Parts: sequence; C-alpha cells; structure tokens
Amino acid sequence: MEEHLKAVRLMQDYISGHINEEITLEDIAREASFSPWYARKLFIKHLGMTPAVYIRRLKLSKSALRLRDENCQILEVAFDMGFGSVDGYQRAFRREFGCNPKEYSSSPVPIWLFTPNLIIDKERKVSEMSEIRNVFIQVIEKPTRKVIIKRGIKAAEYFSYCEEVGCDVWGLLKSIKSISGEPVCLWLPKHLRKPAANEYVQGVEVETDYTGTVPEGFEIIDLPKATYLLFRGEPFAEEDYVAAINEIWDAEKKYNPEFIGFEWDSDNPRIQLEPVGERGYIELVPVKKK
Repeated sequence: MEEHLKAVRLMQDYISGHINEEITLEDIAREASFSPWYARKLFIKHLGMTPAVYIRRLKLSKSALRLRDENCQILEVAFDMGFGSVDGYQRAFRREFGCNPKEYSSSPVPIWLFTPNLIIDKERKVSEMSEIRNVFIQVIEKPTRKVIIKRGIKAAEYFSYCEEVGCDVWGLLKSIKSISGEPVCLWLPKHLRKPAANEYVQGVEVETDYTGTVPEGFEIIDLPKATYLLFRGEPFAEEDYVAAINEIWDAEKKYNPEFIGFEWDSDNPRIQLEPVGERGYIELVPVKKK
C-alpha cells in the first residue's frame, strides 16, 4: 500500500511540474514505475478520477489564474495549456466553471478552482526533523482591509474546519484576487467569532473598497491596520508538514515579544498561510506596542 501511495504522489508531482506541457499516461506511468494500465488504476483508486480528468481540471484552473492576472489572449492561453483548439478550450472552461473564458477574463468572478488533494504518507504525519533548524522572525505591518471568509461552527484548526465546511473552499478563495497574493487561514479573536465556538476560518484579504462578488454562504468582515510578527520555518518535505507546523508553534510559545518592545495582541486574528514545503511554513501572530 505504501508503495502505491508513493507512486500516486510521484505521478501528481510529475503532472504539477509539467502542467504547461503535453502529459501522456505513459509519461506519468514511467514516473511511477508501473505499466500505464496499472498506473491509471492506482490513480483512480486513490484520487477518484482518471489522470486525464485530473490534468484537464488542473490545466483549466491554471489558465483561469492567467486570465485573471495577465493581459493575455484566449488563443494564447488555450495553446499554452495544451488545448488543441480555442473552441475546445472554451467548452471545457464553461463546463468546469460555468462561464466563458472571455467573459471571465474581462470581469473575473469567484470560481471553484481545482485544488488537488496531494497524497501524503500518513504514517509519517508525526515525523521529527532531526537536524538543527532555524525559525526566522520579522515585524510586518498589515493595512486596513476586508476579508471574505467562510465560517464553520466549532472549527478550531484545519482538520475540524474541513470536516465542517469541506476542503474545496480553498479553490474558490484562490480564484479571488488577494492583496496579500494568496488566501489565508485565520484564528479569529472572540469579538469576531460567530458562533462563539467557531475560531478557525478560511478567507481572502481584499481592499477596503472591494466591490466584487461575495460568494453565497460567505461573508465579508473588516480588519484594522495591525502589526504582526511573521514566523517562518526552513523548507520542509511535504510529508513533514505536521512537524513543520509544530516547529513554528513551539517557537511562538517560547518567544517573548517584550524583547523588541511588543506584547501579544488578542484583538486581531492570528494568520496561517498554506504550508508550502519549498518556502517553509509561515504564521503571523499579532502584536502591539507595550
């Protein structure tokens, strides 16, 4: 079983690294060291879709972000992402997102981007990083802003949030252009919780004059200008994400902000960024001047 999970993850990694190229079943099967027939069978078993569907959905989501952020032509995007024709790309885009790519390019709205569930060896969830590692800390300022959020009921961290709300919320949030460049997870202070038990939410920071669409079931809240200590760990292997998070949590518990003239601020949310191995795990903890 472990060998099969590793093979599926190798196929996912190959697809991610070659998403702007033509990817065949033979390509990913070779990466997994299995026959094309067996590689496809494993892919469907562990991810619930064929490699072709997975690749198409990922290509479409990548193309949507290009249309949102770049001044590019539909034709250019279609062929760059490996679609044989503009008509085929437009049909696939509409089936996936419910709108025409030209309409989306001129007036982006929140859409449900495909965010793959990366296979991780669950036996290594509590692995320890043996080498001495550094945690980097810097003071940053967050401007006055709004945050579009999706609330749960009693969620206090990522896993309980996914059980209540679902993990696919992240894809929708990624489609909304953020002033910080990516969605965020927030541990809300008591005065912003609704219901009172719901501490952890996912959201996206936008400008104070945001006039775009707020998706159904989401709401928009105001956050004031605030000072944060940014804690960032060293890069980590993706399967060590739990250890990387614990590493930062331990550093936060041990750190005394009084050394630099601050104290912890309980009136602003603590912020978690998506754990990305190549950049290191990042959290922002609010502080205020003593």
